[in-house]
Amino acid sequence: MATTPSNALNAFGKCGVVPVFYHDDANLCIKLLQASYDAGIRVFEFTNRGENARKNFATMLDYKLQHCPDMLLGIGTIKTATEAQQYIALGTDFIVSPIVDAATQATCASHDVLWVPGCMTPTELATAESLGATFVKLFPGNILGANFLRAIKPLFPGLKFMPTGGVEATQDNLKDWFSAGVTCVGMGSTLLTKNIIDQQDWEALKLKITQTFAYIDSVK
Repeated sequence: MATTPSNALNAFGKCGVVPVFYHDDANLCIKLLQASYDAGIRVFEFTNRGENARKNFATMLDYKLQHCPDMLLGIGTIKTATEAQQYIALGTDFIVSPIVDAATQATCASHDVLWVPGCMTPTELATAESLGATFVKLFPGNILGANFLRAIKPLFPGLKFMPTGGVEATQDNLKDWFSAGVTCVGMGSTLLTKNIIDQQDWEALKLKITQTFAYIDSVK
């Protein structure tokens, strides 16, 4: 069954934390996906950032359908309608962009796929909202900070927010973001650390995810 934008948005809210990841090695991607799933992750963003992105994403989708059926697997770093169309054809559950692009939005809308544009300014937020976005990525999160969200959130009561980029896997940082009103957070290397990836220490990853969930639950 296809994932509707509404169902995808609900899943983001329930999950709280969304791993954001790319690697050239498809087997490593599969192992990391399974470890994340075992730890309770139900929304995962792979990024379109390398030459093997499409091939590895297709492999991960096939694996997900067989072994992680209730996980949503989407693609990030989508900047054009052409890229969006390619990944929609593969079966992505959602599209995340680092920018606001009207053609990408139109492509996602025509296929009933959730589009999550990246925004850094009030003008970009207003543009995204005018194009029909209800859920946006605040990027880069560590540059903007939770106080930025506190300042602009009253201006955009119809939007939900996911900071990505530099969100830290610490109780204080997560408390700051969630108390500011985020729906969830996207986390890359601060959750999927270089040491964990290099050593393929999946037990350490599961522990880190479990701890991150606990931090989020304490402030939700």
